[in-house]
Amino acid sequence: MRNSIFSDFISLLFPRYCFSCKEQLYAGEECICLICKHSLPKTNYHSEAQNPVMIKLYGKAPIAFASSYLRFVKSGKTQRLLHQLKYHNQPEIGKVLGNWYGKDLDDTIQKHKIELIVPVPLHKKKLKRRGYNQSDGFAIGISEALNVEVNCTALKRVKESETQTKKSKLERWENVEDVFLVQNVDVIINKHIMVVDDVITTGSTLASCAIELLSKGAASVSIVTIAVAEYS
Repeated sequence: MRNSIFSDFISLLFPRYCFSCKEQLYAGEECICLICKHSLPKTNYHSEAQNPVMIKLYGKAPIAFASSYLRFVKSGKTQRLLHQLKYHNQPEIGKVLGNWYGKDLDDTIQKHKIELIVPVPLHKKKLKRRGYNQSDGFAIGISEALNVEVNCTALKRVKESETQTKKSKLERWENVEDVFLVQNVDVIINKHIMVVDDVITTGSTLASCAIELLSKGAASVSIVTIAVAEYS
């Protein structure tokens, strides 16, 4: 009771606001209010074997399973949350979304027997500028929800690729060739790896990660992202 009163007092002095709608958060709400949580544009692709995310990866890499939590719509809730996550020093958004989606994914992950979660890495220069990898929190949130190990250093980005924005599909693929390297083969060998990222557009970056993991001994690779850009 005393802790609850103290928390309410702190909330009055230092109110917290939803990163989506900017309304004040109430006790028990984590960076996204309940109204916004329930109105997020969920894809529910994890319940569809041949979903649009899986289709994006056809012919690029052999993927066991692929899905995204949210639809990316310009100026919508997903874009606002991702903008806060990536550019406004709010990594906790990724962890919260990962935890929520991990609970939705439980049956699917049990079916596919995922053994390790690996976030797509940033190049060391970008990591230094931003201070964190936005995909790490998402991976950790999923890991906590599913009780599956996460390794944020299994993959390394060895080349600083250019931004994928405004590139053609072919240019995006060429831009991420030979960009990733497995740092410790023992961590990934003979395991089913879930690679996670913030957004999938054409799928070139994630396919490049999958190819590197499979070439170094991973048994299989699945893909999960916060959002899918369905116009690409």
